[in-house]
Amino acid sequence: MRRMILAAGLLATIALMDVNGSAQGAANPRFGRWRIKSDAPPPASNIMTYEPYMGKGMKITIDAVNKDGVATKWGYNTMFDGKDEALYGNPGTDTGSVRIVNDRINEIIYKKGGKVTQVLTNVLSPDGDTIGVIYMRMDAEGKATRAVTFATYEKIK
Repeated sequence: MRRMILAAGLLATIALMDVNGSAQGAANPRFGRWRIKSDAPPPASNIMTYEPYMGKGMKITIDAVNKDGVATKWGYNTMFDGKDEALYGNPGTDTGSVRIVNDRINEIIYKKGGKVTQVLTNVLSPDGDTIGVIYMRMDAEGKATRAVTFATYEKIK
């Protein structure tokens, strides 16, 4: 419960910040490669790559290696319109959609078989060097479980 309150506070604080920038187009500050900041022992890793897609969209690719050394690569494309787009390479998810909340916050929804499995809040720091992600998992009825996790990604320069 404390984590959920902290997450809500973080989102409220960031939402109230007066920041400039665009979440779309060539100036998108998310474009580039991002490495998860993790305390997990090697070889666990996760690299998100965000690239321009069809003018105003973004191609999202995730390269991950779990704690057992198993590598996966998955991804999808988005136009930031909240529409479901087909995913590849992730057996737990069929589609992903991205909706812009404001300049620094995107909401991402993953579905399997048409049912929401996970809702992510992706928050870009004001300096553009860090992305914080809040992960909320959903149960079979589509209700949020108590399994809320957090991750921090740092831009690879």
